Amino acid sequence: MKPFLKWAGSKTSIVERIRQVLPAGNRLIEPFAGSAALFMNTDFPSYLLADSNAHLIALYQLLQKEGDAFIACCAALFTPGNNAPGAYYALRAEFNATRDRRRKAALFLYLNRHCYNGLCRYNASGGFNVPMGRYAKPYFPAEEMRVFHERSQKAVFKAADFRAVMGEAVPGDVVYCDPPYVPLSRTASFTAYQSGGFGEEEQRELALLAGELSARGVPVIISNHDTDFTRMAYAKAKEMHYLDVQRFISSKGARRGKAKEMLAVFSGKKYRKAS
Repeated sequence: MKPFLKWAGSKTSIVERIRQVLPAGNRLIEPFAGSAALFMNTDFPSYLLADSNAHLIALYQLLQKEGDAFIACCAALFTPGNNAPGAYYALRAEFNATRDRRRKAALFLYLNRHCYNGLCRYNASGGFNVPMGRYAKPYFPAEEMRVFHERSQKAVFKAADFRAVMGEAVPGDVVYCDPPYVPLSRTASFTAYQSGGFGEEEQRELALLAGELSARGVPVIISNHDTDFTRMAYAKAKEMHYLDVQRFISSKGARRGKAKEMLAVFSGKKYRKAS
């Protein structure tokens, strides 16, 4: 099942590869939930899905709580009249200004499906600033949202920093981390997913936390680009798996080629594949 959100770096295309190295456990913890592609395609008894993007988590929480009522609220925004520049920029401004949590969550979905390439980007003041995309008829993901609502009943959603989330892990949990990726080049950095960025210091801290958790019996899997930096940062991983992944985020179609990625498995114990 595909996620209902467009998302830079979504793991939809490599879910099966992740599942192949994912241990079984009582709970799957995702400190960087993003589009929740792995959540939608695994079957753990329970989940803790977290992200530092509070707008994303609020959307998930509203859908979890309200189901069809919230889906209908979102659907009302997907009209021909709202698929025009004037309406888009007015609704974007409303999203940045409103304090109504339910309205803001519905607008977040609208922006995700109408903005350029489904990007999620904020300016220095925390305002969503992605321009409008060009779509004949933006898709409204009603069925995907209904499936998400059903699956979400065994999940907890939390807006939190990855350090705090990983600190909640206990033996029996499995942690999958999909952080903002290390850039493949100096000109390829994409750290505007949230204000504050995610640099080399945070990447090293994530690797350190993964090692500490695995030493306590909690397996951790991390996705990232395959670079000299990540190979060094994840040197203590028990296993490394390498793969080529199609990229879609570039604004130029000719640059949307395959990128080298890795899955670092931090676990000192043998495991069986998750379902």
